[in-house]
Amino acid sequence: MASGVSRAPAPGPGETSTVTTAVPARLDRLPWSKWHWMIVIGLGTVWILDGLEVTIVGNVAGRIAEDGSGLDISAAQITGVAAALYVAGACSGALFFGWLTDRYGRKRLFMVTLVVYLAATAMTALSFESWWFFLFRFLTGFGIGGEYAAINSAIDELIPSHYRGRVDLIINGSYWLGAIGGSLLSIVMLDTDIFPKDLGWRLSFALGVVLGLVILLVRRHVPESPRWQFIHGYGTEAEKLVGSVEKEIEAEKGLRLPPPDREITIHQRKSIGFGLIAKTVFRSYPRRAVLGLSLFIGQAFLYNAITFGFGTILITFFDVPTGSTGYYFAVIAAGNFMGPLLLGKLFDTVGRRIMISSTYLLSGILLFGTAWLFDRGSLTATTMTACWCVVLFFASAGASSAYLTVSEIFPMETRAMAIAFFYALGTAAGGISGPLLFAELTESGVVGDTALAFRIGAGLMCAAGLVAAFLAVNAERRSLEDIAEPLSTVRSAPDTRTGT
Repeated sequence: MASGVSRAPAPGPGETSTVTTAVPARLDRLPWSKWHWMIVIGLGTVWILDGLEVTIVGNVAGRIAEDGSGLDISAAQITGVAAALYVAGACSGALFFGWLTDRYGRKRLFMVTLVVYLAATAMTALSFESWWFFLFRFLTGFGIGGEYAAINSAIDELIPSHYRGRVDLIINGSYWLGAIGGSLLSIVMLDTDIFPKDLGWRLSFALGVVLGLVILLVRRHVPESPRWQFIHGYGTEAEKLVGSVEKEIEAEKGLRLPPPDREITIHQRKSIGFGLIAKTVFRSYPRRAVLGLSLFIGQAFLYNAITFGFGTILITFFDVPTGSTGYYFAVIAAGNFMGPLLLGKLFDTVGRRIMISSTYLLSGILLFGTAWLFDRGSLTATTMTACWCVVLFFASAGASSAYLTVSEIFPMETRAMAIAFFYALGTAAGGISGPLLFAELTESGVVGDTALAFRIGAGLMCAAGLVAAFLAVNAERRSLEDIAEPLSTVRSAPDTRTGT
């Protein structure tokens, strides 16, 4: 086991220090351990909260709008105004906290964003006026948007390169576990034989707070990213942290870790300007920026083509009772989670380019097929749900790979901001443009209109798959520093005597 850090002479006033470190290589060579499970549980489980939150709001909207709920608000305001404010909050939070995450570190921000989310959710449960409900829906989204930027950057920097793809996909896919829980929980909480009208929906939000507090307790033990530390002037702390993890894993596995196979030399810096971040993402990596935009927009529109009018489609075309749509949603949510769970490993073995492009193309083609069957009148509520389930099995793996892609293909100093930007754009496309486009189509009661909505989502998903086939980066089992060299890297000066 080697720490292997060397430091240039101490810098003078206003100068930066140059360090050589093996920290990235030491992290990437670690075998899977209890320490990594702690990272996954502490950081990854927040996606379950997001799925729980969004699903509960959709399912309890009708109850909150009823007389006696304790809140004077309409169902249209909940699914319209409140939903739009949640999306606006998520976009704003991602950009705001993404910038802070790159500047002040992953740990500080993934603690702050969870606290913001928990406080806002608790205040939502205490809503007494519509304006209060709207305000804290915005702030809940603000916190969850910040979570996406802080968490994805931290996970990718802490997980060994051989496992990074599958872990990232499964964590992002766990959103759907929360969606299943939210669907089933709302059935119990809205039963007036168990809870009064003005209490059940409030307890639904309160249970999310309880789960979040448990996650907060675990998250206290998740460390700062050593990769962030050694770039931002905390090289000694990074070395100590990685050394302690190495000793812990050696004791757990009963083996001696091999020495790291490479080092990196960087100029330490305290902060990176927003202008440099934008220049790096769009001028230095334009093909990768196009890839990220394509993947996020494609998955956003496919999901809105199916899920935005999910309940309306079942009720309008298949006469499914309003109170039963939650069961159908739980089924397609299960399909969404199984995709990343079963296909995740292939993103590390078969490779990113093949798996990203194939999951996008397959889900798009299957949705085209579903649209054709639906247009012909060949489907029932059960077979339609089965078709959606198969489509989303592949689409969910593809959508999760969009988050993986933008979190690993840009330099370390820009990572959280890059995630925030593409997440905000995809969320805005899905939460604003998508509903505006699909609402009239799915609610018109005309079979051809709904089939058209499916085809639009399928077409954009296929287009993104073709972009990935040409532009996706072969990032599997590669160090983050190999995929995108840090901006702070110091290159060796050429030897003029030998020409090297």
